[in-house]
Amino acid sequence: MYEIFVDVSIDIDEKIAEKYGIRYVPMEYMIGEETHCCTAPESFETLHEYYERLREKIPTKTSQISPYQYVSIFEPYVKEKKELLYISLSSGLSNTYESANLAVEQLKDSYGEVHIEVVDSLGATGGMGLLAESACINRENGMSLSENAKWLREHAANVNFLFKVEDLMYLMRGGRISSSSAIMGTALNIKPILCINSVGKLETISKKRGKNMAMKYLVENMENHYDATIGNTVYICGADCMADAEILKQMVLDKFPDTQIRITSLSPIIGAHTGPNMLALIYYGEKRA
Repeated sequence: MYEIFVDVSIDIDEKIAEKYGIRYVPMEYMIGEETHCCTAPESFETLHEYYERLREKIPTKTSQISPYQYVSIFEPYVKEKKELLYISLSSGLSNTYESANLAVEQLKDSYGEVHIEVVDSLGATGGMGLLAESACINRENGMSLSENAKWLREHAANVNFLFKVEDLMYLMRGGRISSSSAIMGTALNIKPILCINSVGKLETISKKRGKNMAMKYLVENMENHYDATIGNTVYICGADCMADAEILKQMVLDKFPDTQIRITSLSPIIGAHTGPNMLALIYYGEKRA
């Protein structure tokens, strides 16, 4: 049976990951002068402390995974002739997909025949969680490595991402909005609504005044695009805002009572770029435009 790997930037239900034996590719993040190597999703307690420090305006950043790191992680499995399926962070947000493919080519040069499928999630956080869950179920149902990778690539763009950002200064630092827009938006309590588009890049699609209107917009958008025939699991990912996540969960259940909702805390890898109190709603639906 082939192994399933994901970036540790993923947001996934801990019990699901444990049940299916999902393996993680570590990533590093820095908070102030401290460097942390994240080898598995952090606990809620650790993430609360992390976001509290972000609220204190302590700077944070992340680092890319190098081809060398991928080689060191995959090589022991290659030596044992094992097959691997790896789901990467979106190529539109990071170079991890490219680095993983370079590592596979290096392994082929060293070992000849290598059975590794690298899948671009075209997304992040709970969207990677959705794809990873589907990959595990597909494997349980007897899909081969190549069949599973093909299914994931065909459905990656069916994962719909919508999220609201609370602290506009993080969007300003990432070049998403100007400093004047960040200052004005903060004064007016404006909450930008972002999505991840069909090529896996961030895109601002709306702006709402106040978090209640922003959450209402997330659910309304889901009403227009949700497709339970692909999967009825829904991820709600919050950056240390569990009360808001529970409210959003009930809003979704009021409209779609048959959904399976998983609430997770946003990883520090992604949270470094979105800031505290970011809230995402992620589900299978129509292909992203």
